Amino acid sequence: MLTQHSILKVNLISLLLLSAHSTAYATTLYACKDPNGNMGYAFNPCKAPTTEVYHRVMGTYTNIYPSKTTTTTTTTTTTTTTTIAPNTLLSPLPTSTSTTSITSPTVFAKTSFWYTPIPTEVALATNSPELTKEFVRQKVKYYNNVKINTYDYAAPVYTVDSTVKGVKVGFNNCQNKTYVDSTFTAMTSAVAIPSYAQPSAGTDGEMAIYQPSTNTYWELWKAKLDSTTGTWSACWGGKISNVSTSAGIFQKGYGTTATGLPFVGGQVTAEELARGEIKHAIGIALVDLDSSWVISWPANRSDGYNPSGLPNRIAEGQRFRLDPTVNVDALSMSKAGKVIAKAAQKYGFVVWDKAGAISIRAQNPKTYTAQGKPDPYPALYENKPTYAVLNGFPWERLQFLPKDYGKP
Repeated sequence: MLTQHSILKVNLISLLLLSAHSTAYATTLYACKDPNGNMGYAFNPCKAPTTEVYHRVMGTYTNIYPSKTTTTTTTTTTTTTTTIAPNTLLSPLPTSTSTTSITSPTVFAKTSFWYTPIPTEVALATNSPELTKEFVRQKVKYYNNVKINTYDYAAPVYTVDSTVKGVKVGFNNCQNKTYVDSTFTAMTSAVAIPSYAQPSAGTDGEMAIYQPSTNTYWELWKAKLDSTTGTWSACWGGKISNVSTSAGIFQKGYGTTATGLPFVGGQVTAEELARGEIKHAIGIALVDLDSSWVISWPANRSDGYNPSGLPNRIAEGQRFRLDPTVNVDALSMSKAGKVIAKAAQKYGFVVWDKAGAISIRAQNPKTYTAQGKPDPYPALYENKPTYAVLNGFPWERLQFLPKDYGKP
């Protein structure tokens, strides 16, 4: 856990008004090291007893290496300036030979629904007002908030280079199936798991791996590493080959979410929050969903449950957005909340799972901490609890799109 002197704090300042509803931001980060050698970040220049190591503005890093003079009473500071690729500070990834980044808006095909903005003037579902009321009902009934799953029920995503070789991931039959799915075992016969990989905490044990050099993406559910044998196993998951030309949907029946929609498409990353802009639709889980046979594209399956056939239940796969006429900058919300709200206006949400509470996902901080980097979220969330970051979001201004919106 980070000390109070090594908490990452990110100051996002407005740089350029891109459109009536979207603003880009620059990032100023001050890296501080406490007396115990722990690295963290701050909004402002570091204060004693921390030592400033470097700071960043718009991709340019000034590296500051304090060094004592020959006397014990005088300290001098030497400053050098180095230009480093954007997002290196928060990057969870080793250097790759590929130009594709996990935080790039084009992990999948550029034409994927994940990256396709919703036109401002678009036909809404005929029962959009009723669906919005249903969403608000669920929000009020289930904890009266929308949480950003960050530390649990959120997957770390490890991007690896070509030096990471595939290892066999065995099948742990946690669901007591009466057969072994040969397609799944083929998908997990050579997964490029890095040595530092850790699945998410909790019962789901999720993690994702992306290897640009082989153009492959894997997801694992209930992933486990046997410390005795050094072998991995998983209860389920999937593989997407030729990921750069993929629509961003798993083969039917595979993947970790109930809909077959991959984490890397809809999770929010620390880099995006620090940058101040999310360039994709956001996955969201609801509680009371329409029956499992009522599916809206891009979902290809569902675990919805509506035994009484209640009307105006939201289907898995359904897409909706925040009314683009809402002035997000005027809302009483956290900085991260506003970044998410603006993405919700431009790209919208897509229902990708069923859960015990309404929630979206952030990329699990194990993406960073498994490699010895600080947890970026306390500062990005302004030290707010994960259930409070989206407080002030005008959920009553949601607009639902028709079933199968955007289907080719």
